[in-house]
Amino acid sequence: MTAYAAPISDMRFVLRHLVGLDRIAALPGKSETTPELVEAVLEEAGRLAAEVIAPLNATGDREGARLENGVVRTAPGFREAYARYRDGGWNALPFEAEWGGQDLPWAVAMAVSEMWQSASLAFGLCPVLNQGAVEALQAHGSDEQKRTYLPKLVSGVWTGTMNLTEPQAGSDVGAVRTRAERQADGSYRITGQKIFITYGDHDMAENIVHLVLARTPDAPAGIKGISLFLVPKLLPDADGNPGERNDLRCVSLEHKLGIHASPTCVMAYGDAGGATGFLIGQENRGIEYMFTMMNNARLTVGLQGVAIAERATQAAEAYAATRVQGKPIGSDASAPIAAHPDVRRMLLSMRSLTEAARALTYSAGAALDLARGHPDPAERAKAQARVDLLTPVVKGWSTDVGCEVASTGIQVHGGMGYIEETGAAQFLRDARITPIYEGTNGIQANDLAFRKVARDGGAAALALFEEMAQTIVDLPSAPFPSAVLIRDRLGGSLAALMAATDWVVETAPGNPAAVAASAVHYLRMFGLVAGGWLTARAALAALSDDSGPEFRAAKLAQARFFAEQFLPQATCLLLPITDGWHSVVE
Repeated sequence: MTAYAAPISDMRFVLRHLVGLDRIAALPGKSETTPELVEAVLEEAGRLAAEVIAPLNATGDREGARLENGVVRTAPGFREAYARYRDGGWNALPFEAEWGGQDLPWAVAMAVSEMWQSASLAFGLCPVLNQGAVEALQAHGSDEQKRTYLPKLVSGVWTGTMNLTEPQAGSDVGAVRTRAERQADGSYRITGQKIFITYGDHDMAENIVHLVLARTPDAPAGIKGISLFLVPKLLPDADGNPGERNDLRCVSLEHKLGIHASPTCVMAYGDAGGATGFLIGQENRGIEYMFTMMNNARLTVGLQGVAIAERATQAAEAYAATRVQGKPIGSDASAPIAAHPDVRRMLLSMRSLTEAARALTYSAGAALDLARGHPDPAERAKAQARVDLLTPVVKGWSTDVGCEVASTGIQVHGGMGYIEETGAAQFLRDARITPIYEGTNGIQANDLAFRKVARDGGAAALALFEEMAQTIVDLPSAPFPSAVLIRDRLGGSLAALMAATDWVVETAPGNPAAVAASAVHYLRMFGLVAGGWLTARAALAALSDDSGPEFRAAKLAQARFFAEQFLPQATCLLLPITDGWHSVVE
């Protein structure tokens, strides 16, 4: 398997030029986010990812996690790697100093998280779920819950999970049957079974804190009757340390297509009478609270798509540079396959999609920082609208990119890509879950079309389109040959996206089935146009960047390639969106 090297130059470029790290560093409490600090953080994280975590990816895939005598054992090396991660303070990066966090921007934390996910998606899943648990408790937990649990979760000494799914309740969360019985001391007795619980049990942390959706006896039917409970594996004692074992256990591990080293648990609550749980917030508001956790996780799952695409691209580039096969057109000598036009097309496709998805994902992270930290309430609201708009696009489009790029990586490897020893097949197997969990990409598409676009009459989308239009205005004066071509392709695709958006806004109230049938096409169009816009901005920014002529040439080439190869695909989606629904609905 090809070694992993964190793409620090590309990450730094996106943070500096496309995200506007200087603007985020000017927010209250972020003044220590200097370029020098960010550089040091990226370099150190890159070393840990490359030297400690990445070597575990293939062995973790082969060995997997295992359930032994009721205890889940992680793959060899995972426990030690997690200790390095935890002791290095990496889990605390974006969280508040009040709970032991380092108060770094989410945009920077996303760059660091990308490294863990690229190094080993199975390893990186544990911090993802823990991060979501922290977010939910910060927003909705009681003061006592925060004091007891947040310092341990922020540090990573304890880890958190999300317990939604049941055998009969997947995307239909309203069908949850797990029960919560009120007790005289204010706690609840939790009984039921949950499936697909990522890191529901493991040996890397001293305690595991489960956030569990359950229904009280007198709750209303459907999603309005679901509450959220905090259910620790080990009940904290009077000093806040792990104490008595709670009545919950992992009864089996799922056998999966990929992410073998991530234990996906079937969890049983209350086999001996009921697990002790503590209500988070108010009864019957569990879905509202859980979405705090899920929205955070959805952005990070989109980041996983970027990460696996980066890892697959690095492997394909390395293989194509050394694998000698045949004579390129116009040459009499054999050469590495990277010299063949079709292989070159595949490599450019992988690289340009990966970098476009990275820029989009980091942009959402920057908007999150502004939404939480800007001193002006109007600017916070504007930034939150951008986060809300981009979240389904980041999750949906970036994970589709991860699968597409990983599949292309196998093709670059040829027959060797289908053989496990190259690692190319693992990237695709691992990537394939990302369009499914944390809300399938079909759900993301409906969320984008109905909640994020139609609901506000397209206002948040229009604000983004105005920024895209400004880039189109700026392009013709840029001193590189493909600037006009990029302008024309971006302009055409933006016009198509605006027309599709108008159709969504006009059609959703009277014919929601038509919009639902076209929503996946609409999300893909949105991602392609946003990606093309950001690669165009990257080309403009590269002209003044100090990374050198080779780096600059790469950014210009990627922007032209994206404009020529992908933006016309976005334009061509307009008719399937506005007309293609008939055959589905009728």
